[in-house]
This record gives sequence, C-alpha cells and structure tokens, in this order.
Amino acid sequence: MKIVRGVLIVFLLLIPAFAWAEDAVYRYPIDDSYAATILGTPQKLRPDTPGEVPIKTMVLETDREKPEIFFYDLGLRYTVAFQDRKAPLVFLIAGTGGSSKSAKIVALITNLYHAGFHVIALPSPTFSNFIINASTTHVPGNLSDDADDLYRVMEQIWGQSKGSIEVTDFSLAGYSLGGTEAAFIARLDEERKVFDFRRVLMLNPAVSLYNSVSRIEGLLDRIPGGPRRIGAFYNRVMAKSTEFYRKGDFVAIDDDFLFAAYQAQILNRDEAGGMIAVSFRISSAGMIFASDVMTHGGYVVPKNRELKNSDSLDDYFWTCLHLSFLDYFNEYFVPYFQSRHPGLTKEELLEALSIRSIESYLASSAKIGVITNEDDFILAPGELDYLRRVFGPRLKVYPRGGHLGNLDFRDNMAFLIDRLRSSTW
Repeated sequence: MKIVRGVLIVFLLLIPAFAWAEDAVYRYPIDDSYAATILGTPQKLRPDTPGEVPIKTMVLETDREKPEIFFYDLGLRYTVAFQDRKAPLVFLIAGTGGSSKSAKIVALITNLYHAGFHVIALPSPTFSNFIINASTTHVPGNLSDDADDLYRVMEQIWGQSKGSIEVTDFSLAGYSLGGTEAAFIARLDEERKVFDFRRVLMLNPAVSLYNSVSRIEGLLDRIPGGPRRIGAFYNRVMAKSTEFYRKGDFVAIDDDFLFAAYQAQILNRDEAGGMIAVSFRISSAGMIFASDVMTHGGYVVPKNRELKNSDSLDDYFWTCLHLSFLDYFNEYFVPYFQSRHPGLTKEELLEALSIRSIESYLASSAKIGVITNEDDFILAPGELDYLRRVFGPRLKVYPRGGHLGNLDFRDNMAFLIDRLRSSTW
C-alpha cells in the first residue's frame, strides 16, 4: 500500500544500510524490500524528464450536503496533464489513502506526459476527499462499489474534459489498491463501454485486500510492545530522527540528509516494518474518521455529536490510529454491508475483497496486465503463483523492489510505457 508522504523522512532513518544489488540483468540497486519501499528509486536512476509538465489540480463540484467539520471540502480534487495535440489518454488510480497528487501519481503523470499521453489522475476511494464527495456508501473497501464510484467520476470528468482535448484511445492504470480497483473498473467498462480501454495495467496490486492489509498490520507485532504501543513507538522514532538531524552537519532535509540518516542504522529492520505499518495506520485513520462522520455510524464519533469546524480532532485521530484494519472490517465494515444486504456472510464479503471474485474475466481479458515484484510483502504466500497462473505472459515480475519502490526506476518506467503503447504483451 501507499507510504504517507508526511512520514517518509522518518522511514529513511529506520533500516540498516541496504545492500546494493549486483545483478547484470536487472539494475535496480536496493535488495531489501523494506528499504526499497521506503527509499524508492535514487534520483540518478530515474528517467530524465526535462522541461515542465502542465499539471493542474481540478475540482469536480458536487452538490452533496456535508457536515460542518468538512466545510473546507468544496468538491472532488483530481489532477490532469493534457497534451496540446491529439493523444491517447491514461486514467490513473491512486493507492490506499492516496490523493491525485501523491508522489507516485506525480511520477506517473510526469513520465506518461513526456511519453505523449494525456493523463487524468483520481484519488483513492479510501482518500477522505473521495469518501466525502464521490462515494455512494461513504464506506470504502467493497471493490465493486468503489469501482462503480470511480467509473462514474471518470465519466463526469471526461464529460468536462472532452471539449478541450482530442483523444485517440483510453487506457487505465492503478498502483497498489488502485491497481486492484483497475481490474474491477475494466470489467465494468466491458458492460458500459464508455471508454473501451485498450490497455489496463495493475501495478503492484493486492490479490486480496484483506490479506494484504493483514500482512501490513502484522508488521506492528514486531515493534516494542506491539500494536498497543504504536504512539510511543512513533514518538520514539520521531525523537531519534530529530536528534540525528540536530547533531548532523546538514543544511536541509535533502537527499544527502536522507541517505546519511538511513545509513546510520538508527533502527532495525523489524522496527522499519513497524513504521511502514504506522504509515498505513495514519492513512486508515483519515479514512475511518471521514467514513464514520459521513455515515453517522457512531463508530468513533458519537451518533448524536455534530462536529463543528472549531472542534479539536486530536482525540478522534488517536482513537482511529489505534484501530486496526481488522477492527474496521469486523466492527464497522461487515455490519454496515450486512445491514444493507441481509443474509450476506463475512466469507462472501472476503471474497468480494479479492480479484479471485472476477478471476474468469481477468484470465480471459487480453487487455489487462500486471507488473509486480518478487519481494512485494503485501502478497500472501501463494498469491504470486496465483498471478502467474491467471495472467500468464501478461504478468511481469521483477526480482526486487518491495512494494512500489522501483516504480519510477527508469527501466521499469520504460517497460510500463511500452506496455501501454504496445498491441501485444
């Protein structure tokens, strides 16, 4: 899943200095999966993208009534970069908790624009801005519902955009949860035929949302005191990073500082995994809070409490931060959908959170491909083999890169762009 930008600097302090891989075939240099996930791709190994990209943040206005606490939210925010000539258009879907201007999205927009594509990027259905403005249920996680919401928004945005750009054809790509959702959107488009996607790329997708999130949550078991000590653990890491910066001879928080801090081996690998899980909890906290307020669910905020724009949200944030995905699933998600669909079982919901529920479509659709890594820790045992069986030659597996760490490595990006352009796999 996505790493929250606000705590990225902290992550870089966590793991013992990585081993630079010696591989004559694949030149992405970071062997450790956590290090790759945290550090991403060194600047010198990213594609050259000279010149400016006309990236614009747009707002899709909605007429929904919103609680006063969300007074600042005027509509769904999405991001575009349009060519000044006829070109293919790629829709992008962000990963868990991601906005349409997350670091990964901006990297994809920049490279796709330089490759000659129009680009429209959407936030994740788990991003609070989407929950407030575009979600039908306000309870994200049901892949079919989320895909339906995304597809509707894509239609609306295309309706607003098609008068100002010329498009030859449409493609779709998403990373992490967004990659999983791309599969469901593609299937929906087969029925509605608004876009007739030529290519659909699933980048480091989850096979089962439940399995992947459970694996990320499991990283907290390895921190001192376990998940119950998440606040103390986070504060300790922040204190260590601040002390390292204070004692070092650094002018700014730049690449020199980040790599020096990383190589200082401040925390061990298990603690690094814990911080990856903490970053996910921070994303989830925003999701849970927005969902609970919009549904008046009474899960975190009492049902009879109408939050005002002057109210402090600190207590709610810390409450949400201590809720695991399993808490959200069992105590909030399952009861909500069972109330809407009497007789629905937990097992049926779990099936709906997996691409296995649309396996026959994925196995037969020549337009859909997957790019992932051998060491992507969001995949449960057996799931990589499952992807090999379902997608066959439409699956590209790199030997390392963790979860999305090699997304903007120049060889990876070149392959990704080639797959979008190519008529074959």
